[in-house]
Amino acid sequence: MLPSRAESVGGNESLETAPAVLFGLDPLWIATALLIATYAAIMSERVNRAIVALLGAGLMIALGLLTQEQAVQGIDFNTLGLLTGMMLIVAVTRRCGVFQYLAIAAAQATRASPAGVLALLAIVTAVVSALLNNVTVVLLVAPVTLVICRELKVPPYPYLFSEIFASNIGGTATLIGDPPNIMIGSAARLDFMDFVYGLSPVIVFVLLIHCLAIHAIWGRKLAAGAEARARVMQLDRKAAITEPLLMKQSVAVMLAMIVAFAFAGPLGVREGTIGMFGAAILLLLDNLTRRPEHQHERLVETFNEVEWITIFFFVGLFIVVAGVDRAGLLRLLADRLIAATGGDTKALTIAILWASALLSAIIDNIPFVATMIPVIKSMAPALGGDQAILPLWWALSLGACLGGNGTLIGASANLTVAGIGERAGVPFRFLEFLKLALPLMLLSIVVSHLYLLWRFF
Repeated sequence: MLPSRAESVGGNESLETAPAVLFGLDPLWIATALLIATYAAIMSERVNRAIVALLGAGLMIALGLLTQEQAVQGIDFNTLGLLTGMMLIVAVTRRCGVFQYLAIAAAQATRASPAGVLALLAIVTAVVSALLNNVTVVLLVAPVTLVICRELKVPPYPYLFSEIFASNIGGTATLIGDPPNIMIGSAARLDFMDFVYGLSPVIVFVLLIHCLAIHAIWGRKLAAGAEARARVMQLDRKAAITEPLLMKQSVAVMLAMIVAFAFAGPLGVREGTIGMFGAAILLLLDNLTRRPEHQHERLVETFNEVEWITIFFFVGLFIVVAGVDRAGLLRLLADRLIAATGGDTKALTIAILWASALLSAIIDNIPFVATMIPVIKSMAPALGGDQAILPLWWALSLGACLGGNGTLIGASANLTVAGIGERAGVPFRFLEFLKLALPLMLLSIVVSHLYLLWRFF
């Protein structure tokens, strides 16, 4: 049972500093009801999630749980800056055809062997997803995969299924690969290299197991005739590069950004600044030689490709979570979790890993992670400080990002590939996907479980 208003303000705030909710209602109960209603509306998908989040944010302010100033303070502008900057960079880079080039090059590197193409396309998808938004990666790689499969006369489903998994696996490896990691890194002050050292070793192993499993399920059964393989070898990968200068500029900017991410700490800058500055430089290079009126057209085209719905979803969600946090609910949950596990960091780590994985398979991992971040942060004093809760951050990241592979609705990349496949006549059925996806996802969580025990305990 939830405590009274006086008991709910985390134990550290006085009654006078608790939110003054409209009509004198208990802020803890109102915040909890709003959070549940927001989650339920997001999961129902009857109304776009950005609308739901912004409505929830507005109610947090209108009901007196937050002032407007407190709502603005609750928005993580570092996360928004990094997300927007990376979206702009992808919007510019995708025009040059570099992703299509990589997909064709991967197929030809295996001499068009169906099993080899299956494995190498997964690896390419994972690696690129570690550096760019994984939804964008599959948007560009999946159509090329369909072309290659058509030429080889092999079923596309195994390849698309594998790319779904690979995109979510690869996105887990770095700070910038998946939105939950961006949120965790910003809140916990973990930089790019922290994620590389902390998560890349286990992700490489998970990707290897994925490739072996996919080969055992499908790869060894796939075959293509000599004529079909010859057609793939004759595909002109250089023709995929539509703007060679833009490709060079994009690659140069992204490499420079990766270096900047690696040295963000010594440089004294946050990742959001690097993302926005990198986007500004690439936009300048892309428009420098154009006439002003053409620059405007190009910029409108570029900014139209930014996922503004996602950006405003984050804005609303941050405010909803800030209201719930100020009402004392998240501190209460943290206290209850610590009490249930006896304050044992090992038990908390494993509980967060598995709960994150199972819940992220059925609900959007972004609102879940947004809610869990302040819960984990509030555990730091009781567990021994920021360094003591590092395993909890890695457990949240691995569970939330890899858990999305469990069902067809578990992650945005899953639905994106399914949509591309169905438009091309490749059906994706929920239960058919679940039969293979859930066991493979659980296998990746078992590997993550063992890794966390080995690394920290």
